[in-house]
Amino acid sequence: MFRRSITFLCALALLGTSSLLAETKTKSSQHASHTFRLPTAQGKVVELTAEPESKATVVCFLGAECPLARLYGPKLNEMQAAYAAQGVQFIGVNSNQQDSLEDVKQYVKRYEISFPMAKDYNNEVADRFHAVRTPEVFVLDQQLTVRYRGRIDNQYLPGISRAETTTHDLKNALDQLLTGKPIEVSETKPNGCFIGRVKKNEVTTKLTFCKEVAGVLHRHCVECHRTGEIAPFSLTDYDEVRGWADTMLETIEDGRMPPWHASPKYGHYANARFMPEKDKEILREWVAGGMPYGDIKDLPELPKFREGWHLPRVPDVVYEMRKRPFVVPKEGVVEYQYFVVDPGFKEDKWITGAQVLPGNRSVVHHAIVFIRPPDGADFRGIGWLTAYVPGQRINMLPPGRARKVPAGSKLVFQMHYTPTGSVAEDISKIGLIFGKDEEITHEVFTLIGIDQEFEIPPHASDFPVSAKVRRIPPHAELLAIAPHMHLRGKSFRLFTKQDKKKEILLDVPNYDFNWQHIYELSKPMSLDKVDGLEFTVKFDNSKDNPFNPDPNEYVTWGDQTWEEMAIAFFEVAEPRKQKSQETKPKPEKKLTKAEAKKQREAELKKELDKRAAAFFKRFDKNGDGRVDVEEVPLATQRYGRIRDNNGDGVIQREELRLQVR
Repeated sequence: MFRRSITFLCALALLGTSSLLAETKTKSSQHASHTFRLPTAQGKVVELTAEPESKATVVCFLGAECPLARLYGPKLNEMQAAYAAQGVQFIGVNSNQQDSLEDVKQYVKRYEISFPMAKDYNNEVADRFHAVRTPEVFVLDQQLTVRYRGRIDNQYLPGISRAETTTHDLKNALDQLLTGKPIEVSETKPNGCFIGRVKKNEVTTKLTFCKEVAGVLHRHCVECHRTGEIAPFSLTDYDEVRGWADTMLETIEDGRMPPWHASPKYGHYANARFMPEKDKEILREWVAGGMPYGDIKDLPELPKFREGWHLPRVPDVVYEMRKRPFVVPKEGVVEYQYFVVDPGFKEDKWITGAQVLPGNRSVVHHAIVFIRPPDGADFRGIGWLTAYVPGQRINMLPPGRARKVPAGSKLVFQMHYTPTGSVAEDISKIGLIFGKDEEITHEVFTLIGIDQEFEIPPHASDFPVSAKVRRIPPHAELLAIAPHMHLRGKSFRLFTKQDKKKEILLDVPNYDFNWQHIYELSKPMSLDKVDGLEFTVKFDNSKDNPFNPDPNEYVTWGDQTWEEMAIAFFEVAEPRKQKSQETKPKPEKKLTKAEAKKQREAELKKELDKRAAAFFKRFDKNGDGRVDVEEVPLATQRYGRIRDNNGDGVIQREELRLQVR
């Protein structure tokens, strides 16, 4: 069973397999070519001799900053301990030019590496073994013949991790070698980062790092690839860029970087990320031409980035999710965590800017903060306040637009953590910027389009599910769109419907669950003439989907990532005056305060009774006027704000009337 556990989200998107491996098949070379003597991070020397005492040797090529190498470090520790008594030695080798001996020492310390970890200067050992990526392992017998090469197992892949390992490649090879059996699988393709080799290419280009390449990286990459940001390595330093050059080109060529998944054919988005072909060509030519440094006088200054808060000014208030850190284990699956914060608002607040600031970016995959209004509050939408997603740019709401947080509301942090190979701690927080009531012309809230009734059959590669927004508020504006599916999500397409005609507003042809983009329109779009917002998502439940948990399963709605969702969130803004006129029409005759209050209460009761009736018609199958909480889908509980107030596990009709508003 799969469980999504994206590690260093934008980093894992960097990883993949390559045809290079096909060009570097295991060679039946003399054992002398596999001997080496190298310095270790532990301050000693490790040597692989022509006649080793061990029955088998596992040479592990690892990188200090490669996400998969970090995840597999603890696993290799466990295997070393398990096989030591059987005469197997493990040796780690770092051949990256961008990783110093000090970097290797920090890797050993952080991931508690117990086997020798060596530094391979000038990648001489990697060249002898024809190693391609990190992590990549080689199993040698006592004659130093390579009996297995490739990945460790299939638990961690680019973009996902399995809760359980289903293919134990390295373990199987060792067990078969030690028992004298033929090794059934002698080679697999490794998944990870390219080894950052020292290239001996002749310089054949006039392009230089200082004059052309640094500018390209500043425009498209260093927003995340710099010290202290989400990416696991920096692209601000020449030596780092040379070491990561092959991985960098690979991810740019296949469209994984810069991270953006909307088609440029439809709509205009303020947070779009596209690298022009001319910039890609600069990088290709520079790497192929020997990667010269150039003249330092041509080196542009780094862009100015705000550290921490990305809002235009320091937040008015900051709230931590809790006082003590949440401890994220080094491996395994961490279920969604929820933390409720009482900001103590005694009066309604208007929020014009909000940002979630993760305490530990390496383990916070995403975070959403919801508004939980008190029962009976005047409140609209699903309660979405703001979210953190790696690489997501944070902007203020347009002038005059703000979200309303009713007095007495609580803030609910939904935290998704992903282990990274070492124990980590996190205290995330949210910063808020308030607007003045008299300056707010539009109330912003989040609508939802959703379909929960689908069933995806086994092996379906292009299964469509459609949904729509039930009601578009009059005179509203559309600000942003956020589609959401899970591991089988394949594509998303949003249509506007007007006079029976449908036009594409947003097209995401290759949906990627690793990147939960919020597509922010360049300017608010009037919905006055739009009759409907409809979307179609497609799911790939076939074996050709590398992220598919199990193509043999029927898949239905569910909160877990091996289940599926078909949701789209829509941020809209509605004029406050118009809303007031439509929801509070002037009475034909003047009423006393008591009569007006009684009339409002009657209208409210009628509306609440209508909503409660719809809820029970859907979920109260036996008509007894009660629904068990566990029978209500999680999305309805969360986004519909359905709560069991008295904690008896049952929602009754009278109880529901108090909270469906």
